[in-house]
Amino acid sequence: MNIAIFAGGIGTRLWPLSRKNTPKQFEKIVGEKSTLQLAVDRLAPDFKLANVYISTGKRYEKIIKDHILGVPEENFILEPQSRDVGPAVGLAMAVIGKKHPNTPVAILWSDHFVKKERRFREVLKLAEVLVKKKPNSLVLIGQRARFANQNLGWVEFGKQIGQKKGTKFFGFKRIVYRPTLQEAEEFLRKNYAWNPGYFVTTPAFLFSQFKKFTPDVWKGLMEIQNAVGTKNFNSVLERIYPKFEKISFDNAILERVDPKHISVVASDLGWSDIGAWEALKEALELSSEENVTRGKVLINDSSDNLVFNYTDQLTVGIDLKDMVVINTDDVLLICQKSSVPKIKKLVESLAGTQNEHLT
Repeated sequence: MNIAIFAGGIGTRLWPLSRKNTPKQFEKIVGEKSTLQLAVDRLAPDFKLANVYISTGKRYEKIIKDHILGVPEENFILEPQSRDVGPAVGLAMAVIGKKHPNTPVAILWSDHFVKKERRFREVLKLAEVLVKKKPNSLVLIGQRARFANQNLGWVEFGKQIGQKKGTKFFGFKRIVYRPTLQEAEEFLRKNYAWNPGYFVTTPAFLFSQFKKFTPDVWKGLMEIQNAVGTKNFNSVLERIYPKFEKISFDNAILERVDPKHISVVASDLGWSDIGAWEALKEALELSSEENVTRGKVLINDSSDNLVFNYTDQLTVGIDLKDMVVINTDDVLLICQKSSVPKIKKLVESLAGTQNEHLT
């Protein structure tokens, strides 16, 4: 099986650590490795690095080459311009599908945290088996929900359609994005799982869906694929790719695929989306009241805080509750956990100001 890891986002919700020139997937958020390095490492025991592809923006080419060891340079897929996830997935399928159109490929993301790595690989291998049996299909990988999360997508699955080595797989019903609290609480009691965005399919099947639902993008992707491996590849890519409409993969393809082609493996992977500070705290905490800290931090009479200090200066907190404190060499961020969604708008407001360089 081939594996495509997408590492092109900027990660504004993890500002001020994550910025345009050094986005979150290249930063040491958990432990002493970046989330991208962790994403590659968790595959290594069962999957060959020669079959791993990294999709990112061309502006990060040097960072990627210095950052990731063992993955062949020809497996770096570099978008000349950001066009959202729909075209990015299409480009990866064009490159990988040139040689391996009917070989299963896993679509993964670089900014997640997975505690149960062995289980994660087992689920990937099960999805691979399912796709080999039915190449014109797509297997969604769901995380069994731990609580009523309003900030994630959820996948509703239907009746069990099979089982392999104790792992069940189900029919697919629908995807729901960012439900209300009442809906999320109801989902906990029914056949729903969190949707990490992971899936396994074949390039040929995805190309057939691009042809069906986004024919203009498909025509461009076909032209790009025909140029893969030739001296004209970069010029063709630079000419065609920036013209693609910005569209998410879910809106372009996933929401429109006939459910009969989709199945779901829902399992406890210990997965968390750590693309925002409050989500990172939930992923690392042992209890909701715990303070999660990094670096030189002293915090007293406080509970349920995330305090990360990336400087040599001591960061001290007293009588704090439900707070996020991020201290870097040039920015100190202090906000309530519930205010983290406002970070993106604040960063956008810095454009054209004397603080634009901090974005």
